[in-house]
Amino acid sequence: MKQVVLRNRLLASSIYAAIAGTALLPQVVNAHGYIQDPPSRDFNCQLLVNLNCGQAQYEPQSAGELLEGFPASGPVDGTIIGGDGMFSALNEQAANRWHLMQLDKHEIEFKWHYIVGHVTRGWEYFITKNDWNPNAPLTRASFDLTPFCSFDGQNKEAHDPSQPKHTCAIPSDRSGHHVILGVWTVGDTDKAFYKAIDVDIKVDGGPAPEWRQVSSINPHRNLKLGDKVTARAFIGGAESAEYSASISIDNIQDGIAENWSYKLANKINATQTLISAGRKDAEGNIAPQRGPNIIYAKQESGVSNYEFAFEGSPEDAYMHQHGLKPEYVLKDGEATVDFSVMTNRDLKVRATLFDANNKQVGFQALDVNSATVPFALKATSGEGKHVLKLVGRNKDDKVLLQQEHELELIVREGGDYQYTFPESVGSYQAGDKVFQPKTGEIYECKPFPYSGYCNQWSPSATQFEPGTGSNWTMAWDLR
Repeated sequence: MKQVVLRNRLLASSIYAAIAGTALLPQVVNAHGYIQDPPSRDFNCQLLVNLNCGQAQYEPQSAGELLEGFPASGPVDGTIIGGDGMFSALNEQAANRWHLMQLDKHEIEFKWHYIVGHVTRGWEYFITKNDWNPNAPLTRASFDLTPFCSFDGQNKEAHDPSQPKHTCAIPSDRSGHHVILGVWTVGDTDKAFYKAIDVDIKVDGGPAPEWRQVSSINPHRNLKLGDKVTARAFIGGAESAEYSASISIDNIQDGIAENWSYKLANKINATQTLISAGRKDAEGNIAPQRGPNIIYAKQESGVSNYEFAFEGSPEDAYMHQHGLKPEYVLKDGEATVDFSVMTNRDLKVRATLFDANNKQVGFQALDVNSATVPFALKATSGEGKHVLKLVGRNKDDKVLLQQEHELELIVREGGDYQYTFPESVGSYQAGDKVFQPKTGEIYECKPFPYSGYCNQWSPSATQFEPGTGSNWTMAWDLR
């Protein structure tokens, strides 16, 4: 495979080194991305496949944002994966600390999920040496320092869903337990994103895996008396009753999230011989535990994945909206009304926006599967009061829940700008203009390499806030 060498790294690093005082500024973590397939260590934390991960469980997209330049510079040895801040739990290293993704071939595809896209200089993939120590902290000495696969970002913005997968070949002499280090080097800050993928390579150097992971039981919520959970097995896209399993919640203790997961895993093991649910210990034995459990399948079962169905009393259903703003800005007669909906049942949620004359001006329908799902309703309308109506229906199309929420669509006057600070912070790019209500002024995000500072803001870290922060002039120009 042709290797693409990342350029200009030293130039960008020297520019940032020349910025006075930046080394003393606190790091502010923004939402960016992670490796979705195969899942990186931090994403497995959110999936509850990895446990005791600290903040990474809630923000895998924010973990691993560290100084660029690996291996010549970049993060300190021992902190390569999580840094020394709120994500430092990711640096823990032991042979049985992290779930291993089993690979049955040396060809691999990496799929990144970008929460916030960045102008990108490139991606590189490193792998641990054959003689690495899985019980020692990860250092540069752990890895082959020449990437086995590289891709040039061409200074274009990486974002979902258009960004292609990276098809690579793992060195053919690797087998068994290894760590793959994926490095995404952005072009509008002095940072890169460092993601670990923990793998068990069962090809050429070892036997094919007897058990392969096909799904996981992630108990995100408690259940009620009388609820039913079904682990639905699928073979080639078709549901298989033979390999499926169900449990009912017969008492209050069964309904506790950690307990029903344990009960379902035991039911799978009691009724199946080619499927096993639980967690592997250091010897490879699979046993159910209270909390998240992995579902494994033998090759001869043909099972490729599981989906989970929850049944319960409709009277117990709820639907909550979060993040709805009182005002949304119209631009050329169009606006995006963004918010999220959380349910405890599988519901079809229809979101309809009406103007003051009860005319429908926007609509979106999504399945909300006992989780939280973001909505981005596109509306074509004029200024004034509007009503957002949410309707939740079950799989039989019966209306269970209805809600109404008032909001206003407005047109901003008095300036040429895209955002009112801190609206959409985290997605600002060079040249973007924001209105700062505190000063009544408009500020423009500076060109690279300073544009990365435009997004370095939170309520507790305001040094780059336009017009008011102690270092705002490093990020913004007054217009």
